[in-house]
Amino acid sequence: MRIFRLMEFCYEKKIPLIPGLIMRYIRIIYSCDLPVGLRLGKGVILKHNGLGVVIHPKAIVGENTQIYQNVSIAGRNNRGTPVIGNNVFIGAGACVLGGIKIGNNVSIGANAVVLDDIPDNSVVVGIPGKVVKTI
Repeated sequence: MRIFRLMEFCYEKKIPLIPGLIMRYIRIIYSCDLPVGLRLGKGVILKHNGLGVVIHPKAIVGENTQIYQNVSIAGRNNRGTPVIGNNVFIGAGACVLGGIKIGNNVSIGANAVVLDDIPDNSVVVGIPGKVVKTI
């Protein structure tokens, strides 16, 4: 995350060339696609060095979110990109797809495929992802 924050800083200060080089470094060394211009909230944690994580450049990820390996946060057939709330847990291999909103304090289980909006304080599992518990 420190390397990503450096890329973010260089991008915001309009320092040429450096953000693109850092993005490629992250992709090669960590097998993680964190594009230039991505908005990640404070306290976001990419477990296992973000191995295999792919996040769409227009997606918004809230604060204190934990993202495990092989997670995809992406668009779906020109339907927009996800907005993820604060204090969200996204398990290994999960896919959050399309112009959906994930509420605050949500847990998304491993390998879940989330295609619909999820309310606050929920637990989501399955393909397609369904709310199984409200906290």
